[in-house]
Amino acid sequence: MTSPDRDAFDLFVLGAGSGGVRAARFAAGLGAKVAICDFGPLGGTCVNVGCVPKKLMVLGAHFAREWRDAAGFGWTVDEPTHDWAKLIDNKDTEITRLNGAYEKLLVDKGVQILRGKGALAGPNEVLVTDRDGAVTRFGAKQILVAVGGHPVHPTIPGSEHVLVSDDIFRLRALPKRWLVIGGGYIAVELAGVFEGYGAHVTLAHRGALFLRGFDRDVRTHLDAELRKRGIDLRFHRDVVRVDKAPSGAFAATFDDGKVLEVDAVLAAIGRSPRTDGIGLERAGVRLDARGAIVVDAQFRTSAPSVYAIGDVIDRVALTPVALAEGMIVAKNLFGGAKLTADYDFIPTAVFSDPPIGTVGLSEEEARDELGEVDIYRSTFRPMKQTLAGGEDRTLMKLVVERKTERVVGVHIVGPDAGEIIQGFAVALKCGATKAHFDATIGVHPTSAEELVTMREPTPERPANDHGESVKRKRIVHHRWTDAETKG
Repeated sequence: MTSPDRDAFDLFVLGAGSGGVRAARFAAGLGAKVAICDFGPLGGTCVNVGCVPKKLMVLGAHFAREWRDAAGFGWTVDEPTHDWAKLIDNKDTEITRLNGAYEKLLVDKGVQILRGKGALAGPNEVLVTDRDGAVTRFGAKQILVAVGGHPVHPTIPGSEHVLVSDDIFRLRALPKRWLVIGGGYIAVELAGVFEGYGAHVTLAHRGALFLRGFDRDVRTHLDAELRKRGIDLRFHRDVVRVDKAPSGAFAATFDDGKVLEVDAVLAAIGRSPRTDGIGLERAGVRLDARGAIVVDAQFRTSAPSVYAIGDVIDRVALTPVALAEGMIVAKNLFGGAKLTADYDFIPTAVFSDPPIGTVGLSEEEARDELGEVDIYRSTFRPMKQTLAGGEDRTLMKLVVERKTERVVGVHIVGPDAGEIIQGFAVALKCGATKAHFDATIGVHPTSAEELVTMREPTPERPANDHGESVKRKRIVHHRWTDAETKG
């Protein structure tokens, strides 16, 4: 390897996921000479093994329920069959299209795309190892680390038999009996996907209830709805080992000694920042206790020339957040801006069945942070179910700060929750009060109109009955001293 020109690139981006691509594209548009490096396909987790393929699978999983509901509207249709391999093939075609779209966005802006694994050789140098093992050294004035995260693998005996979320999108056939381990949104979403395509699903979680950190009513409501769909929910349960039987099935042993035989086991027990093996120590980049990169308010690490965004900094692991962070870095470095990220009122959707849409504080968080709050809550049977004959229920909830009448939380569990919540996120960002909601005329007949027609607050009750902390995750902006940035 020859010595690189330190100033070969104005910005070198490690990782071509959503945040890295956004930063590279905007930086190049502002006149910077930019390179981006990734070993995998462009688009990162979201495009390839995350949001996009998951949502495509979720959309398809709804069909069986739609078919059953259709009878109530007078339709007579033969019972459908499903071809999982065709779904995967069609999904792959769409992902390949998106990979190409990402490449075109970068090429059109003049970004140099390097295919290989990148690692820091120092605060201004990057080593790129291609698929043949050849290593090339590049210099850069600034480096941005946007390498994302990876699923956590279990450490129990028999873990080699356990799948993680990345594996699901490569399955060529759908196992008929699933055990899903975990209580986060990935576990809940994929459990719904499997059930929607006809599998029997057991979900086991060590906690008292899944989706820790979400509003309690959201969690309990979804609990009831998933049980109606036949998902076997087992809380306060740990899986301690998985054994493969001669038949090819798997025997999962729980901490109470009970054994469950299934055809596949998925561990959706969290994700970790992908910081191993990328040379951060050679550049003097500091990590926190979880292995995430520590950054300041403008995403600078302890090495002044190295920045980091997205899941690798373990703040808010959402694609739109990584996009916003990438744009901030580009504008600050090459547009003369001094922007910081605003993490308040970020809307979130969980594509469970039924889906969740939420923005702002949960009831528990609001009581803990603001003191006196008023709660407006409604559960009802959606209009479609009156003819379909189903027992599904929708939840709508507002959390209002009593002193100011500001609406500080909106929570929905029901059809189109993710679509509905986006508009209400704008309202909360603008400081909307309950009076603004009351003065807004609803769209009739819709479920969403319920959010502007609730007039009477619900009675107060204990804020937390699961023995869990309601403290929010704090976003820490590190302020580096001269001594720290100089190593």
